Amino acid sequence: MSQAPLLKVSNIETYYGPVMAIRGVSFTVEEGTICTILGANGAGKTTTLRMISGLHRPFAGKVFLEGKDITNSPAHKLVDLGLSHVPEGRRIFATMTVIENLEMGAFRRKGNYRDEFEHIFTLFPVLGDRRKQLGGTLSGGEQQMLAIARAMMAKPRLLLLDEPSLGLAPKIIEAIFKIIVEIRSEGVTVVLVEQNANQALKIANRGYVLENGSVLYEDSASALLGDDRIRRAYLGSE
Repeated sequence: MSQAPLLKVSNIETYYGPVMAIRGVSFTVEEGTICTILGANGAGKTTTLRMISGLHRPFAGKVFLEGKDITNSPAHKLVDLGLSHVPEGRRIFATMTVIENLEMGAFRRKGNYRDEFEHIFTLFPVLGDRRKQLGGTLSGGEQQMLAIARAMMAKPRLLLLDEPSLGLAPKIIEAIFKIIVEIRSEGVTVVLVEQNANQALKIANRGYVLENGSVLYEDSASALLGDDRIRRAYLGSE
């Protein structure tokens, strides 16, 4: 019998008021891969992540984590199962230090988690340099790194990232994407929602393109990167 994918999303639907925001979205994510979800503003990318992580209940459909139905599981229980979600806009604790933000990420872990700090500071050296600095005084790129690092403190198997490059300078975006690849190399599976389609497809294994709440295209990331329709709509005409 073949092993279940780490994440399976099956025909999920949801509404905002009378408007159907997500229409029968289905996809799978294999363990140890990066899956990117692309699309314009309002396509349903963030809503899809919120349904996976338990922040928004689907009206119909199912979400499975390693074959287990997690559709109606509360978000904090999903953290215990190994799922971490970094929302759009970072949402760090601005009046807490870097260390205190990281401690909040480990809130539901049992046992000693302090050894994890050095691993985090290896991934994010700038955070090690600023460990006693208040989160709100960090640059935008440093805050994004802190948001990802805080999620990593929960020791996730599945990491959901919502627009991690939003509003950042090109050099910082490059650093963020390198960190995402490093996280994947450590065995963490990543679902990456991005408007920076070119960068996302370069590091992903598989991609899905949402339009008006539905999956319009799906393929390997390399195939999507070379698809003329995708290039015209999301990558420019280069």
